[in-house]
Amino acid sequence: MKPATTPSAAPLARTAAERTPQEAAVPGARPAVRTAGTVAVMLLVEYAPLARAWGWARLVLQGWPLRHAPGLRFAKVLGSGHEGGFGLRPSGTRQGLFAVFDDEAQARAFVETSPVVAGYRAHARECCIALLRATSSKGSWSGAAMAPTAAPRADGPVAALTRASIRPRRLAAFWRHSPGSEASLAASAGCRLAVGLGEAPLLRQCTFSLWDSVAAMDAYARSGAHLQAIRASAAGGYFSESMFVRFSVLALQGDWKGRHHGD
Repeated sequence: MKPATTPSAAPLARTAAERTPQEAAVPGARPAVRTAGTVAVMLLVEYAPLARAWGWARLVLQGWPLRHAPGLRFAKVLGSGHEGGFGLRPSGTRQGLFAVFDDEAQARAFVETSPVVAGYRAHARECCIALLRATSSKGSWSGAAMAPTAAPRADGPVAALTRASIRPRRLAAFWRHSPGSEASLAASAGCRLAVGLGEAPLLRQCTFSLWDSVAAMDAYARSGAHLQAIRASAAGGYFSESMFVRFSVLALQGDWKGRHHGD
């Protein structure tokens, strides 16, 4: 890893033109995050060595520091696995923040001017932020669904978020399948980054991944250990709630695991 530096607060660079909104909410999950212009922010952070206490406090405070963010519709402060991975051992330095805003202008203002994001940057060794529009969505998160607000992309970077609340009685079965699936994800062609996140140890898990293209994402999703894990979870009823969202990447900037993303 490179030496610690304070991440830049420069505005995010656009990587793709905004697509035509699709306003239909996901059937069967409510209340839905419905706003046609809805844009999500995914912030990934690795804290500097002396900032661990500040980072742990984010998990305790959860959404409290975000309460005055204009246009905020939904937010989750997320822990991570060791080294940003997917195992049972938690990370002491890596976290994520996922937030949904009414429109792109409010999402960008949050990233570029919010004291919350400035605090993350000031305490970070590395920080990577993506602005995202959902192109497809299935399921719900804490009772809220995310309606698609963009048409699927034929090219360019795309992202995926998978989250699930695991039934306690299915916990051992889930974690038996997880290592092979996540190892294949990290090694998949076209995967720019993959992060294991979670609201709570063991039971509430989340994966965020960034891909060169839809084709690269689909090649992983439809093969190998991941496909076996998906089939097992469906047959075994592993989850009490789950959500899978694909995104078009509007903007991306920062560093993660020694690699720079965006301009």
